[in-house]
Amino acid sequence: MEESLGITNLLNRLFAGPVDALLNAIHVHPANPAAPIDDTFTIELLIVLAFIAFFVWVRAGLSVEKPGPIQHIAELVYEFIGGQSHAIIGHGYERFQAFVTCLFLFILTSNLLGLIPGLHSPTQVAVVPLGLAASVFIYYNFYGFKDQGFFGYLKHFAGPVWWIAWLLFPIEVISNLARIMSLTIRLWANMFAGDLVTLVFFSLIPLAVPVVFLALHVLVSLVQALVFTLLPMIYLGEATRQHEH
Repeated sequence: MEESLGITNLLNRLFAGPVDALLNAIHVHPANPAAPIDDTFTIELLIVLAFIAFFVWVRAGLSVEKPGPIQHIAELVYEFIGGQSHAIIGHGYERFQAFVTCLFLFILTSNLLGLIPGLHSPTQVAVVPLGLAASVFIYYNFYGFKDQGFFGYLKHFAGPVWWIAWLLFPIEVISNLARIMSLTIRLWANMFAGDLVTLVFFSLIPLAVPVVFLALHVLVSLVQALVFTLLPMIYLGEATRQHEH
């Protein structure tokens, strides 16, 4: 059995009891009740805490006259995601920008952590992309119902021609549900394969050759984070666009 990270062991010593109680309350029984927290959750938690600290740091040091390097990086990411959101979602994109920005940063960081020896990308564990995909699904459907109303949003699945609505509606609903699987498999499969290839080549070939695969891993990490961020923008645009005037 692979040894857990030290911080994972610490978290299990401190919180195993409450975590077990919570999991049992929702009828989930961990394989090892003494250690219900795994390395994947620990890495995700550290990423979230690191970004909270980063945002607080940037917010505390904001300056119009003398912006520092960290502020420049934050503004670059914000403007890039904002530009994509504006182009894809359209009017009213601002209310979604925080969500899609956090989504992009979390996925990109998770993907890149597979480059660090002793760590793995959380996104190569299937349950993590599944959780992200489910969050996206709930988020854009919530705004679809919120913006268009219950029946107005359901009408969105029936298509523009009333006499074939009976056929289009179930197809569109199934297609909508399939987005969870599509988002999950796309991210998980690419990151799982990327981590596996990097690990294999590092164990078999001298360092000079795997550098090429490290660069490929970085590229795949960036592309997959961007794709996973752009698709929710498209879904949000589709879910809210008919409400616009």
